[in-house]
This record gives sequence, C-alpha cells and structure tokens, in this order.
Amino acid sequence: MFYTPEAGHGLPHNPFSAIVSPRPIGWIATRGADGSDNLAPYSFFNAVAYVPPQVMFATTSAKPDRGDTKDSLGNIRETGVFCVNIVEHAARDVMNASSAAHPRDVDEFSAAGIAKAACQTIDCPRVADAPASLECRLTQVLKLPGAANFAVFGEVTGIHLRDDCIRDGRFDVTAYQPLSRLGYMDYATVTQVFSMPRPG
Repeated sequence: MFYTPEAGHGLPHNPFSAIVSPRPIGWIATRGADGSDNLAPYSFFNAVAYVPPQVMFATTSAKPDRGDTKDSLGNIRETGVFCVNIVEHAARDVMNASSAAHPRDVDEFSAAGIAKAACQTIDCPRVADAPASLECRLTQVLKLPGAANFAVFGEVTGIHLRDDCIRDGRFDVTAYQPLSRLGYMDYATVTQVFSMPRPG
C-alpha cells in the first residue's frame, strides 16, 4: 500500500498515528500567570540534546478558551517554564484521566487525584511520585505547518529522580516500567531491557 497524506489512506483510522512508535510520553506540568496549574500528556515528546540537556514536545490542537493552542502552551507562553514528568506503567490510568478536555481553570492534578510537588528551579508544579521530572525553561516555540501545530523546546534546569529508580549508580528503567504510546488508543510498557555495546 502507498498513499500520500493529501490524497488520504482510505483506512478506517489514520495509520500515521501508529507508524512512529513506541513514543515516550511527556507528562507536561505548567502554571499560568494567574497561578492555575495544568497537567497533560503529550506523545510527540523527546530529549534532543545532552549539553546543555534539552527536550521538546509538540502540541497539535487547540481549544476555544486558548485561541490557537491548548493550556500547556498557553501557560508556557505566559511564564516561560514547564516541567516534564516521566510516565510509568503504574500511573497509566491517572495519566489518561489527565488528558480529559477541561476548561483552562481546572487543575488536572486535582481532577485526576494526582499528588503534586514544587519544582526547585522554576515556579511550576511537578508530579510528586513520577520516576523522573525535568524542570525546563523555554528556549523557543516553533510554529509548524498546520493550524495548531507547535513544537516547544526547553533547557532542563533541574532533574528529580525517584530514589527507588536509582540502582547501582544508574537510573534504571526496569524499576518503574516506562509507558509509551503506540498510536490509536494503544500503549505499551517496557518490560524487557537488553544492552548492546557500540562497535569499535
């Protein structure tokens, strides 16, 4: 099968959402200029540089009370900061609950029953029990083709690691089983890890 996005695929569901998978989930916490907190998962997310450490996520839709985007980017535009929380298998249900479409004044931490904690280097909440949280300062917002497509880049200014996830001097993903997005309504959990030394 071959198709061009312009012509369409003819399938009941868009295959593009499942082709690039698994995708890590960035659970993005923000605080608006008015002090309201927001938490939402994004599967267009990844780390993009080591020194200084940097991450990105993309938001691809809008809501009526935010104009051209959603609450996460709206808050980041106001404050210039955000916190990326890593999602574990055990948090799958509350992560999913936090993806509900709420008005901008609803705190998803409270709505989904998620414990929050304060960040150290930025004025922003974080998921208290996340395996890891990355405090970030905005470096740039890149407008992408499409009505509501934006890529958000940030420099990591502080890193929280849950103590039980540090084993033998390493941050060990087998301690918490990362959750990933496969596309459609499908997810996967990392349960098998293996190492391969680089050649040469």
